[in-house]
Amino acid sequence: MNLALMVPLTERTAVLIVAALLFTRVRAFRSILNQQATWREKALMVVIFSAISILGTYNGIWYQDAIANSRVIGTVVAGLLAGPWVGLMTGLIAGIHRYSLGGFTDLACAISTISEGLFAGLIYQFLRNRSKKIGWTTALFVGFLAEWLQMGIVLLIARPYADALALVQAISVPMSVVNSVGIAILIIIIDLAKKEEDRIGALQAQRTLQVADKTLSYLRQGLTYDSAQKVAEEILRTTRVAAVAITDTRSVLAHVGAGSSHHVVGEGITTKATREVLSTKEVKIAQTKEEIGCRETNCSLRYAILVPLMRRREVAGVLKLYQDRSRKLSAVDLELVRGLGNLISSQLELAELEKQSRLLADAEIKALHAQINPHFLFNALNTIVSFIRFRPEQARELLIHLGEYFRRNLHDSGGYVSLARELEHIEAYLAIERARFGDKLHVEYDIEDGVERFTVPGLILQPLVENAVKHGLLPKREGGTVVIRARRKEKQIVELTVADNGVGMNVDPFEPALDEKSAGRQLSGIGLANVKSRLQSIYGEPYGIVIESKSGSGTTCTIQLPIGVNVSAQSVHRR
Repeated sequence: MNLALMVPLTERTAVLIVAALLFTRVRAFRSILNQQATWREKALMVVIFSAISILGTYNGIWYQDAIANSRVIGTVVAGLLAGPWVGLMTGLIAGIHRYSLGGFTDLACAISTISEGLFAGLIYQFLRNRSKKIGWTTALFVGFLAEWLQMGIVLLIARPYADALALVQAISVPMSVVNSVGIAILIIIIDLAKKEEDRIGALQAQRTLQVADKTLSYLRQGLTYDSAQKVAEEILRTTRVAAVAITDTRSVLAHVGAGSSHHVVGEGITTKATREVLSTKEVKIAQTKEEIGCRETNCSLRYAILVPLMRRREVAGVLKLYQDRSRKLSAVDLELVRGLGNLISSQLELAELEKQSRLLADAEIKALHAQINPHFLFNALNTIVSFIRFRPEQARELLIHLGEYFRRNLHDSGGYVSLARELEHIEAYLAIERARFGDKLHVEYDIEDGVERFTVPGLILQPLVENAVKHGLLPKREGGTVVIRARRKEKQIVELTVADNGVGMNVDPFEPALDEKSAGRQLSGIGLANVKSRLQSIYGEPYGIVIESKSGSGTTCTIQLPIGVNVSAQSVHRR
């Protein structure tokens, strides 16, 4: 045993650990510490740890035509971090390199290097299957065993045997002690790097959630000047950056902080980096003023992180975090802007979906108008024509009602109206229907005082009343009565009811017809289904229409709505 080797070997191992520490600061290396590595990332690890192993060989001490070295550190740590394949490939590259240097132990050292990497990888696999973490104590023990595995292979393969034995006796203890401690230290360093990445991730998530909590309501508007300005101001308050900017694909929507004197809101995009992100749809990190590409020579902004904002897989704009001379953008800033970019992109998607939902609802309303108006207009005109010669005054009143009906149809267009206005709209419709059917149609109103001021979706009761008249009362020879009720059921609920004592039904109007006999009754469900879907799209799934009906006993349709904003009361005609 040559203890004189201990000090120089320790010094060389310390150099190797410092080199490995520098590798842990490389972002590509740190990015794979806390996730399941892909094959590409594993290949990167092979390259990194092969370099550490080869450096350990070059940094070794020639002794008796052999090398006392720290090559084992790279191969063992590779296996302990990423498994058998990474350990084996790292050992293979480092082993081939050692064989190329010659010496009577060249073949033995090459084989032992490969074996050490595979051995460490198998230990990793064994502990992973048992959900156990590889700590520094495990690394110390594995490193010690790996070194003695190497000594055994040297004794088995290297010749002459006497020289191999003398070499092992001289270097076994210094190498096994120093290298196993070096492996343990490197595992500790990598574990600290992992914890730092966790801390960065937690800080980034915390800041992202803080910004999200205060900006989600703005982003529901989509990417506008107002929403972009408020989001940018909130990000600037939450982070330590010099400036925040948001653009769409053509112009600057918001710029707060440094540089706002020449990065003017509303102007076209001037920076080269922004145009590049819009073109490539990829994150860009600008490390210099020249990379930012600002045309202003006195601009104080020196660094920037730019993230594309996506909507339906297309770039909708760019989020930019700038820094000036006072400090560089940190890893936390990079993760933060990535998270914020994803957050804003998600909100833009939701805003687009809400817009499409509103357009769909408007389309359904227009379809409902198209369904009601032509049929009703045809019958109303026929009635008025029949009244003109013998009852001209009544014909005149009916024309006024018809004009009022269609005026409200066109003006309201399915928006929100007071219940009083909705009832006036229904009364205009019923006045014409009463003229058509005379004593066969009776209407009763039961409206609680004050309820008529509440807002409801326009054209929400019209289909129910028309359904009661057409499919409930008119098929009866003697006709019947429609009762329209409005009650404040609970503190925040208003209940609207349309009931008739007509023929009733035994089928569900929302279910598909099973035969021709029930198909006619199913036609009444077109308007009802439209109302139901509108209510659920506006107020949510619990709201809709409850229908109670029995053949020969009439039908009752009930709607419950959350109470909206009070509007000025309007008169309600009750006849």
